[in-house]
Amino acid sequence: MANYQRPNGHTVSNLTAHIVWSTKYRYTVLQGDIQVRCRTILIQICEAEDVLILKGVVSNNHVHMHLSYRPSQSLSNLVKRLKGRSSRKLQQEFPELGKKYWGQHFWAIGFGCWSTGNITDEMVNDYLEHHRKPTDEDDSNFIIE
Repeated sequence: MANYQRPNGHTVSNLTAHIVWSTKYRYTVLQGDIQVRCRTILIQICEAEDVLILKGVVSNNHVHMHLSYRPSQSLSNLVKRLKGRSSRKLQQEFPELGKKYWGQHFWAIGFGCWSTGNITDEMVNDYLEHHRKPTDEDDSNFIIE
């Protein structure tokens, strides 16, 4: 896997996430010019927000994105920007969407989000266990050095 570390001042991070959201009512409206324009808008938003797109797919009724982001960025705020700006732009540029989305809500409520990375929970726990002193008799999950 490539190295996506993002240095910034005194911080180095490698935060990645897989996010998914769908069109309202799962209508298959992301086709043709609308699909292409949606992709372009999402790329522009990520560039403006300093978010790196590792991979992404605009399907006919939902979007998958694998992103690398800074620790100062909130994923929920980022998804809010992606969905809000793309919805507004797509409905402005494609008036035919107004026939299906009369309430001006293009995307369904909510989204799915999963953190990704190159280490597992087990690797982190083994690393922390390595720091336990041999004299520690406490079996709790919280380790004191």
